[in-house]
Order: sequence, then C-alpha cells, then structure tokens
Amino acid sequence: MGDTADEAGKLTWDPREIRDWLLEQGRFEKDLHSLLQSLGGQFLESGAPVWRLRLVMRTLHPLTTAVGSAWEREPGGSRRVESAHGLEQRPAYIGSPMQIVSQTRTPYRRRLSNELGDQDHNVLHELKARGATDYLALPLRFSDDRGAIFVVTTDCSGGLSDADVVAFTRIGAALAPIVEVYRFRDTSAAIAEAYLGRRTGQMVLDGRIRRGDIERIHAAIMVSDIRDWTGLNMRLSAEEALGRANRYFEIIAEAVEGKGGEILKFIGDGVLAIFPTEDGQADDRAVCANALEAAQTALQCAQEAEPPLDLTFGIGLHFGEVLYGNIGSSRRIDFTVLGSAVNLASRLEGLCRQWDRPVLFSEDVAGRLNVEVEKLGSAELKGVTEKVGVFGVLNTYDNSNFKH
Repeated sequence: MGDTADEAGKLTWDPREIRDWLLEQGRFEKDLHSLLQSLGGQFLESGAPVWRLRLVMRTLHPLTTAVGSAWEREPGGSRRVESAHGLEQRPAYIGSPMQIVSQTRTPYRRRLSNELGDQDHNVLHELKARGATDYLALPLRFSDDRGAIFVVTTDCSGGLSDADVVAFTRIGAALAPIVEVYRFRDTSAAIAEAYLGRRTGQMVLDGRIRRGDIERIHAAIMVSDIRDWTGLNMRLSAEEALGRANRYFEIIAEAVEGKGGEILKFIGDGVLAIFPTEDGQADDRAVCANALEAAQTALQCAQEAEPPLDLTFGIGLHFGEVLYGNIGSSRRIDFTVLGSAVNLASRLEGLCRQWDRPVLFSEDVAGRLNVEVEKLGSAELKGVTEKVGVFGVLNTYDNSNFKH
C-alpha cells in the first residue's frame, strides 16, 4: 500500500465517513465480530491505511475472560478471539501492548519500521516480520469505568501519520459506546445461559419475564441425585465435598447438553434437566432416546473418571407434559418446569438406591425406546394413585462398578 497522508500530513481519507457509517449502519451489525469485519471493509473503501484490525473487550462468563475479533485485509486472516480465565499469567499477555493499555488506559503507539529490541513484546516482532510498519492500540472507555481495546496496524511504507493517529482516535471514541452495547448484550446472554441454560436464558432475554408466563410442553425429564451426600459431608472437608459435587455436575451437564438437553436447576446435590420436543428438532421417541443416552454417558464418564469420582448417583427418567415458564412471587420469580411428570421422575430417581440400579425410567419412556429394556417391577410412588411400572436397560452401568 502507498501512503495515505500528503507531505503536509493532511489526510487523504475522510474519517467522518467512517463515523457516519458506525452511527447509521455499523451499530446494527449482529455481533462484535460482524461489526469489525464490516468496519475493515469500510476502512478499505475510504482509503484508510489499515492492514489489520483487532477489537477486544472483557466479558463476564464462566469460561471466558475476554472476547473479540480480528480482521485482516487479505482473505483468511479474520477470526473470532476468545481468551480463557488466567489470561494475565500467560506470556502472550504479560508485557504486551494489550496489558499496557489495560493498565494505563492510555494509547500505545510503536513504529515497527524502526528497529525493535528485546524489550518489545513478541507480538510486535511477529507483526514486523509479516510486513507491518506501525501499531496503534487505543483504549475505548465505557460508562462503567470498564472498556475495550481497538488496535490498528498498517503496512504502509511510511507508517501512520500524526493525522492518521488523530483520525483513528476519533473513530475509536465513536466506536466505544457501540462496543459497550455489544458488551452488555454478550454479558446478559452469558449470565442468562450460565444461570438458566441456553434455551431458557434466551427465552428470558426475548421477554419471557412475567410471572405466570407459562406454556405446556412435552419433554423427557431427567432427575439425578448424589448418593449419601450427607455422609460425604461428614467424612470430607467442605472444600473436598464441593469439589466432588462440581465434578459430578460437570459430568451430568456435558452428557445432557451433548444430547440436546438442558439443565434447568442444580438443586442442592441434585440436577433437574429436560429434553423438550417443542423446538421442532426432535420427536418424543428421539428425546427419550437422548435422555437415556445422556444418562448412560454420564454413568460411563463417572466410572472412568481420573482421578476417581468417589461418589455414586442415581438417575430417574420420565416423559410427559410439563408446565414450563415463570413462577414465584411478585418480586422474585423462577423459570422452571412443574407438573406430575417432574414429580414422577423424581420418585423414580429415589428408587435407584433401593432397587440397586443407577438408572430407572417409566413405561412412558420405555415404550418410546428402540433398545432392549426390562420391567423390574411396579412401585407405589408418593402422590401417584396407581402403581407405576419401573424399567431399566440390560447391561447398563451399575453402582457396584463405581469406586467408593
């Protein structure tokens, strides 16, 4: 690329066009990644000296500490960026321009056409080796004293002019409130998903927040519970017991979500999950099969866990109609499922220890499965007027195989 400022340092591109685009069109992009990709295209059309852009912001997420996007002029260089927790201890971050801007909250400029030394971070050496001539990282300030970082890298022979730096700084000021909106949106989605589940969280964000806003759905219901939780707490420290519980929850969650289900609640030492048919992607037979496969996967993972999980659990499955939505007081509501189908699944789980089986399910599930099942008997369940048939699967994992 050639220079984009004349000998007097005046701009040969118009940053006002970029700012107008951000305010009139760019802010409607669906997410941060789409925004940066479109912004890169706008810069190219205007003749701005850009080779590479990066936009990164902190987020509130159980697994991720920062998210962002990268754009490059050449095809194949654009990508989404996610950083796991613990970023601050990694060499890629320590001493980097990102760390400097985060700590000082001031712009960082480095002319890469000049000689770099050992004090310059590896990322600068890598960009210079690829042909970059100038690097500018700008802090984007948010209203809550947080912020993001906007990085412009050029490969122009003369680097960025002073006028270019001023123009990019002003564009950054216009970009900041737009990025802040994306941050709030991403944070809301992450919190809703973490505490409510992906499907339910999205429904809440879509406006399903009034008490009594309930629908009837058909679903396979899974209820699981740790065996002898009280005894474990007596034998172990609180930290050790919590650690085991979290490993159990992780095993159940991965198995459930891997089969299209959703955990609605962690209830003390237990789990309530559903596999709904109402999303149009699965029928009643499919969700029952998914629920059973999730249960068997969880048992297998628990059996093979290293280090040993050192606890056992039961799983009850039932299929039926449930009330799905908001219940509670006028000021504190909960998104959950209610109904006799949930109670029956819970009662079946309660029989697992008594019948020495890790998974028990009702006839409503058994009749929808394409695997060999056995009727283990009938049981009187609290709250159910007639005896209920109790079923299991041949050759399933059983509690006797678990390490105590």
